This record gives sequence, structure tokens and C-alpha cells, in this order.
Amino acid sequence: MFRRTFWFTAGAAAGVWATTKVNRKLKKLTPESLAAQAANKAIETGHRLKDFALDVRDGMVERESELGEALGLNHHPDAELPAQRRFAVIENHSDKNTKSVKGIENTENTKFSYNRNEDH
Repeated sequence: MFRRTFWFTAGAAAGVWATTKVNRKLKKLTPESLAAQAANKAIETGHRLKDFALDVRDGMVERESELGEALGLNHHPDAELPAQRRFAVIENHSDKNTKSVKGIENTENTKFSYNRNEDH
């Protein structure tokens, strides 16, 4: 009699376990559950892509600064020009009203400008 009770209880427990397991799987396969799982995976993938993009951007900025230092692009020269260049700039600005600029005669009455940076 003890043996029958044991096997009856074991069978009932196995049946309850199997029924619970099947019901959980069925609930996971409903359209609403599948949509929620897909949405969660999409959000997770979006976060991973965002983290990857931020890592790439950080690496890019770091590498650009390394290259800038190696090539000397980050070095800012003094705003003050050396004396020879400063006087040349002043002389070029004062030559606008003269008749000869850099070997070109009579530029006073022309419609063309010889200052290449004037339009920019």
C-alpha cells in the first residue's frame, strides 16, 4: 500500500510539473508575449548600438588628438606676428590707394579687386 501511494504522489507531482511547464511555454508563445519579447530585444540592441557609437566617438576624438599632437596641429602660434610680417601687413593695407600694387599699374579705376580674401 505504501508503494502505491508513493507512485500515485510521484505521478501527480510529475503531472503538475509538466502542466505548469507547458502552460508557461504556451504563454510565451502568445502574440502579445512575442511582441513584448521583440520590443525588449530591440531596446537592448539599441542600447548596445548607442554604447558602441559612443565608444567609437570617444576613440575617434582620442585618436584625432594624438594625431594632432604628432603633426603639430594642436600648437597655437602666438597671435602677435613677427616684426617683419607685421610691417608688411600694414604696408599692404596702406597701398590700396596707390596706383601700383605688386607691379600692376593703374588699379585704381578697375572693377576687379586684387585682394583675394575680400569676398570671403
